[in-house]
Amino acid sequence: MSTYIYAITAADHPLRLDGLSGVGESASELRTLTSGKLAAVVSDTPPELRAKRRDLVAHQSVLERLMADGAALPMRFGLVGPDDEQVRAALEQGKDTYTARLSELDGRLEYNVKVSRDEESLLREILAESPEARQLSEYTRRNPAAQDKKMALGELVSREVQARQETLGREVANALASAAERVSEGEPTKTHFLNVSYLVQRDEAAAFSQAVHEEAERRGDEYEFALNGPLPPYSFV
Repeated sequence: MSTYIYAITAADHPLRLDGLSGVGESASELRTLTSGKLAAVVSDTPPELRAKRRDLVAHQSVLERLMADGAALPMRFGLVGPDDEQVRAALEQGKDTYTARLSELDGRLEYNVKVSRDEESLLREILAESPEARQLSEYTRRNPAAQDKKMALGELVSREVQARQETLGREVANALASAAERVSEGEPTKTHFLNVSYLVQRDEAAAFSQAVHEEAERRGDEYEFALNGPLPPYSFV
């Protein structure tokens, strides 16, 4: 039977897995596979593995329990090995890399910050600061049938929005970087111009949260900051 993999830890990592169950409708028992100084937390893979809510929660719960007691390398949902022996072989083959990553993550947590800005305020800013955009806007109001000018205005505003969001994203990301050890930038979402993850020392978590709060206060009500964490350090594995 194939082996479902949740995380890799040090072999002496506390494994308080009581009360937790693995993925699958008939969840199999969690167990550990060891190889030298490393261990993998695994279970049997269910016949039909799907990303259902209960399975995502089960996977996340295992990671959170492990993270509470020290460094763990989280595996993405759905990672499956051919069998237990192949998983042990992978631990042995990658022992130097895994050991180094565990050392890098020891005593550290991941936090994700997403930032959006009110669209209306951004458009007002563009019209106030761009003479070309303002002229096109005034012209199209007086000449509603001028489709070519409307298209030109739309393209100009789109370029301005992208440029300004990129600049804002760099400013906010850099402002928070000093409160973290490492930074991993993600792709912006449809609603957030900034999507970035930070690796933070566990005992500096409160200070990082305060830095995010202060940056949000400095930016004002036009901006919305979403701080998520602590999270499994996927972005830094």
